Amino acid sequence: MLHDLQTEARTLGADVRALRKARALTLQDLADTLGRSVGWLSQVERDISEASPDDLRDLARALDVSVSSLIQRDATPREHGRIVRAGARRPIGSRTPGLVEGLLSPDLTDDFEVIHSRFASGATLDVALTRPTQEIGYIVAGRFNLWIGGDLFQLGQGDSFRLRGEPFCWANPYPETCEIIWVISPPVY
Repeated sequence: MLHDLQTEARTLGADVRALRKARALTLQDLADTLGRSVGWLSQVERDISEASPDDLRDLARALDVSVSSLIQRDATPREHGRIVRAGARRPIGSRTPGLVEGLLSPDLTDDFEVIHSRFASGATLDVALTRPTQEIGYIVAGRFNLWIGGDLFQLGQGDSFRLRGEPFCWANPYPETCEIIWVISPPVY
């Protein structure tokens, strides 16, 4: 059990650093938001200090992620950083109604992240979103409407798409759930 907690803490520090950098925040910026010292935050990112449950809540709020997305649930210590079991995915993503996302990547320390997204029937993102990323999406199941720079694309199972920092929005007006695998670089969640 002690090994599992140490493994989780190592993941936490690396993920906090990756999320902070993806949001273009300095150590000082995030420390100020948290009301903590730069030294403490640096130690958390390097896994020298542990974050309390209250610290995790504050970090999640400051980085605009859920607390559960900061906690990795490995099946075994041997699998840490290599394997993500279906029941151990970390929930991530926005709070958009009808959208449920899980992290397929073991952590956020790579130059990219892989996300499994489920868009319920009727789910929509009406306001265009622009991210400083390159993204590839693959429609695993269902159908999906995607607007890229104002152009509408109606996508179905087996189709894929690419986003390069362009404004986009989406909708699932179809009766079935749509599932998409996204590869995003750099990680944003």
